[in-house]
Amino acid sequence: MSRESPTSDQRPRSIVLVMVDQLSARWVEACLASAAPLSNLARLQARGSTFRNAISSNPICSPARASIATGLTTRQHGVLLNGYNLDPAIPTFMQALQAAGWRTGAFGKLHLRSQYESLFPDYRPYGFEVQEITEDARGGPWLEWIRTEHPEHLDDALSTVWARSFPEFKCHGPEGVDLAARFGSVRELFGAYELPFPEEISQTNWTTAHAVDFIRSTDREQPLFAQVSYVQPHDPYAPPPGFLDRVDVDRIPDPLPAEWADDPCAPPLFHDMGGRATPSPEWRRDRQHYFADLCHLDEQLGALEAALADSGRLDDTVIIFLSDHGDLLHDHGLKLKGGLHYDACLRVPLVIAGPGLQRGGERSELVQLEDIAPTIHELAGVEVPQPAFFRTSRPGGGQSPDRTFDTLPGRSLVPLCTGARASGWRDAAYTESFSSNTVPHTPDRWARTVRTHDWRYTMYPRGGGEQLFDLAHDPDEQRNLARDPAYDGTRRDLRDRLLELLIEQDYPHSPRGRFAYGVP
Repeated sequence: MSRESPTSDQRPRSIVLVMVDQLSARWVEACLASAAPLSNLARLQARGSTFRNAISSNPICSPARASIATGLTTRQHGVLLNGYNLDPAIPTFMQALQAAGWRTGAFGKLHLRSQYESLFPDYRPYGFEVQEITEDARGGPWLEWIRTEHPEHLDDALSTVWARSFPEFKCHGPEGVDLAARFGSVRELFGAYELPFPEEISQTNWTTAHAVDFIRSTDREQPLFAQVSYVQPHDPYAPPPGFLDRVDVDRIPDPLPAEWADDPCAPPLFHDMGGRATPSPEWRRDRQHYFADLCHLDEQLGALEAALADSGRLDDTVIIFLSDHGDLLHDHGLKLKGGLHYDACLRVPLVIAGPGLQRGGERSELVQLEDIAPTIHELAGVEVPQPAFFRTSRPGGGQSPDRTFDTLPGRSLVPLCTGARASGWRDAAYTESFSSNTVPHTPDRWARTVRTHDWRYTMYPRGGGEQLFDLAHDPDEQRNLARDPAYDGTRRDLRDRLLELLIEQDYPHSPRGRFAYGVP
């Protein structure tokens, strides 16, 4: 691949990472095809490159986001599933930007720490100078803002809080207010509803407003990085009032059939996760609310671009639009994510637009979340860090120069964004899951997947099932070929490739806690 990168005078002065939660590329494509208007995202695609095969490395929130921040695989950074905290000693691209003089800000949902640890998490150690955080639990600063600035909507906001076991709700915020005493019934845990308060005070608008303030308050001469990260369209699907009518219900695609229901080698896990052989009667309602949320998020993208334009930054800003993982949204009779490694779970939207990059490009290469960190390093002209975390000590002090890793497992996408030919690019993507939100968390609930352009092969350990799909001829993944003798050779080849990729997940491994590595 030719190494064509933006020159120093083309390098961005701003990078804005727009993260949305639980958004599948499949549903973005359905909206853009006609189901719902996403004019700002369509305009961003026209200004940049759209990656059609961006694959989530671990389709659940915290592991995926840790890979984005560090450029490391799940087992390298150690965040195997939700509930783990990312060690701030592990280098992030945000830390590298901050050390290079960039002003860094985090807005909305970060989820690099367990959301059950605190409603007021501190993300400054990860490389953020400014933070305004509101996560899935719908508590913390956003709820305090409603309590103090919009008290007439507090009870309605509390009715959307589904994770109510936090002790902090009994002593919430700087004044120690007992909000748990005001809890009524929960509106929905996993369904769909319209927010019971105005759009202007939603988590989504609150997140955008703080990001806009950050952009406008940053000195024009200082480079900035903003991670603007929304909770929606994560379930429960809850758009603000007025957005449901923007969705053309007649153009919402029907759910793909649950082909696994009578498949003897399909994972029993699907039944345990509430899978249905026939579509749920709620599928259309759920999809309408989900798509309406996308319309709302599209407006936020427009507001961010307007703030960049008003601040004189838009022309030298790279905008990255990305999700952590998808949502089955009733395809195959299933909802949500985790070990359900179908297309709507694994394939995420990724658009990169900015100065010196190709306009209106479409790339079909297999991209992984580990590619984002090296991409941002290259865009900013900041070297990939080589701190002690990646080095090894030797007795008597000093470092072992031949033991230093000079690469991250991912690769920069900048050459692809400039229209370069993709010679030598990866020919397969790897995805792993350690949990599917069901108990027990035993290996038969885990999933390991290799995905090529033409095939998807998934293995569940301990006899937990096996899937093989010919994506070239069966893109809807309706015929499992794992036990078909005619495809034994393909199955063996993909199992071998899966084993190779699984082993490579530990390279370069990080010698956390070691005094010395190998022979000094």
